[in-house]
Amino acid sequence: MNAPAGLPRVLLIDSNVYFAKKLGDALKQEGFDVVPCTQAAYALTMLEWNAPMAILCATNLREMGALEMAPILRADAKTALIPLIAIGAGSDQALLEAYRAGCDDYVDRRRPHADIAAHVRQFLVSRQDGFQPTQMLSTTDTSLSGNLSHLDLPGVIQMLGQSRQSGALHVNAADADGIIFFEGGEIFHAECGTLFGDEAVTQIVKNCHAAGKGVYKFIYGATAAQRTVLRSATDLLLDAMREFDEAERDSAESHLEKEST
Repeated sequence: MNAPAGLPRVLLIDSNVYFAKKLGDALKQEGFDVVPCTQAAYALTMLEWNAPMAILCATNLREMGALEMAPILRADAKTALIPLIAIGAGSDQALLEAYRAGCDDYVDRRRPHADIAAHVRQFLVSRQDGFQPTQMLSTTDTSLSGNLSHLDLPGVIQMLGQSRQSGALHVNAADADGIIFFEGGEIFHAECGTLFGDEAVTQIVKNCHAAGKGVYKFIYGATAAQRTVLRSATDLLLDAMREFDEAERDSAESHLEKEST
């Protein structure tokens, strides 16, 4: 696993030799030294004596994939901080499963190899050096997007928090548009109509829950000028759901009163 001087090394674990070759070539074009491996269990034995800058691992390996590798890496102080990027071909739920397992990021293997490689580079740049506009890729290459009918907004917020992401989450549900900024996984700033800060977060979550559907789009590295959100994401989500339940109850009681008169 000796890499040429100056080149950041990534460990690529995938049993599909053709895919690994194509992705490896694309990663080399992005300035990485690539160490291919077909078995995650064997790859783990190499980490103690020569740790890579990051690990890219398929989720569909026969014995151990990215989801099974994540808790093993996190349990060892020597490997706990190595970024693990899962490579899969699933939907939004697969993305959430990867984050919950302890992976730091997730990419769809059906994307062009060059796009995956560029995404990996940008993820590592953002994680290690912070947001640098000159190093940002185009929006289409750096966005995480999905449908809120498949993955609810609290799940998306928790996913971004657990993976310590920094960027802007744009949300549209029914007629409501909102934006939530994250810094290292913490909610930093939010806007929704005339609302800012904590109120904006709860309003966005309530709108999405009431609509039952919507779309979201996360732009890696986008920043806000000032912090307006002071409470934790957990507290804000609980408040939003409590306010939604209270509004639903009040509406139901009002409807019953009208029917009885």
